Amino acid sequence: MALYVTPEQKEAGQKDFADAVVSRRGFLKGFLAAAGAVGVVTPAAYFGYKAWEGRPVKAGLIGAGDEGGVLVGEHPKEYLEFIAYSDIRPYNKDRIFKGEPAPSPRKGFNAIYGHDADKKILWYEDYKKLLENQDIEAVVIALPLHLHAPVAIDAMKAGKHVLCEKLMAWNISQCKKMIQVAQDTNRVLTIGHQRHYSLLYAHADELLRADREAKDEDRVIGDIRHIRALWHRNNSWPAPDADPTKPALAADVPQPKIRDGWYPPIYEMDFEKLARDIKKYGYKNMQELVRWRLYDRTGGGLMAELGSHQLDACSIFLRSVHPLAVQGVGGKFYYNDDEQGGRYEPGRQADDAVFVTFEFPGPDYYKKDADGKPTSEVKHKEDIVVVTYSSVNTNSFEKYGECVMGSHGTLVVEEEKDIMLFPAKNPNKKAGDKPTGSSVATAGGGKAAVESSGTSGAQAPVAVPGTSAGPVSRGYTEEMAHFAHCVRMHQRAEKANDKEAMQRWRVGDDAPRCHGKVAMADAIIALTSNIAMKEQRRIVFDPKWFDPTLIDAVPDKDLKAKDAEDKVISL
Repeated sequence: MALYVTPEQKEAGQKDFADAVVSRRGFLKGFLAAAGAVGVVTPAAYFGYKAWEGRPVKAGLIGAGDEGGVLVGEHPKEYLEFIAYSDIRPYNKDRIFKGEPAPSPRKGFNAIYGHDADKKILWYEDYKKLLENQDIEAVVIALPLHLHAPVAIDAMKAGKHVLCEKLMAWNISQCKKMIQVAQDTNRVLTIGHQRHYSLLYAHADELLRADREAKDEDRVIGDIRHIRALWHRNNSWPAPDADPTKPALAADVPQPKIRDGWYPPIYEMDFEKLARDIKKYGYKNMQELVRWRLYDRTGGGLMAELGSHQLDACSIFLRSVHPLAVQGVGGKFYYNDDEQGGRYEPGRQADDAVFVTFEFPGPDYYKKDADGKPTSEVKHKEDIVVVTYSSVNTNSFEKYGECVMGSHGTLVVEEEKDIMLFPAKNPNKKAGDKPTGSSVATAGGGKAAVESSGTSGAQAPVAVPGTSAGPVSRGYTEEMAHFAHCVRMHQRAEKANDKEAMQRWRVGDDAPRCHGKVAMADAIIALTSNIAMKEQRRIVFDPKWFDPTLIDAVPDKDLKAKDAEDKVISL
């Protein structure tokens, strides 16, 4: 993610981050106490759920494709037990049980529930039949984007609590409808932006919070002036030969010529079962079913699939404020419909590269009330934080992540597993003063040199992701564990007819960290970016868009999924 960082600089940056976290133990003491000892802060203690007691929440999986496989592989079965699933593709039905070899996170039902899992876990071709199963308390939805809203709404109306993959919905009207149905049916609704449950991002956020409250001379980040986020992939190489361990390829559809994960193979087993009656499932053809991310009617492009995650993180870093404006450029700059070009993807509508610039309010943009909270009145209109995001398909030179640049230092989060702090060189420091962190300088011969020193004071053994050799959770497991915990606590409150407690576990302080209103903001950011790029204009965000009760206040009022808007397919 950060250019020109040597292994030595990276190690020093990781150490400086850990030292900075430890030196600001005041904000960690509550979590340390919750952990029961001065030491490791567990995800359960940090995110507010407890070690499980009693039976797991009985769940159904709707959508057993790529992301469904990840969720199955990462789910904590002591909290959440899958007893049923629904998918129409034979290939997905087979893979969700068998899984994939390590290091793939898609372990499969067999690895988790035993090799007779297919005898325990029920299959439903029509997801509505799954919703009729009274043993199922909650559903996990991992379907193509255009189906998120209709299926989630059906599930909540059937009495099920819902964890739905991101992006929340295909358009903002659907997001607001999902929130309204969750309110009307009194169901827990959470959306799978898993960075809300990553300890890596949680520690980064806590450090930024503590840094904002510190004296200026003690700050290690200072005022954030710019965030550079990116997720680049190199999908410009020829597709590999057919994998003999995979099913046979269908002969009657175009197959991949290049390595593009959004243009996967279509297998004969799926084509034979589904192609003849594909329209009854709500799709125009097999390509739209298997390669749904490529089409406007079924997907949301790079901003929905990748950018939404990273802009979600940037919003967290900036105190969860909403952006002021967006502009950008996107297009099919590489993939095309020219069969002679060697990168032929017929009918592709999704951009293969996006470059977007956001304007976020800085800490002094808004006036504050008596409690120090921002109001809607502008104080300093030029106090702007610029956030840039890029995603290209033809070069992956830098690792994906976010680079947070402040007036005193830089914080780098890389690949959701490493985090580094690089304090800026203080020109007012005198020779001989004790340095407070690492700095990057140029040594003889143009090589980089690192000066590093830990902060003073006692250091407790706090677990900081990205600073040890152990694996770092990306948040999927914690997300599903907390969802199950919220469901159980909500059920307890519902049984006691405690309406205040039910509300608290749905959308209050104890609710999932990415409930509907939070997730809708991410969808607004992503989908408004798409409009700005398509129409080649700067769009100012309207605060009314972020109010779920204002049903008609949406940025994409004229954007409808045509015949897919209200049509629900059978799965």
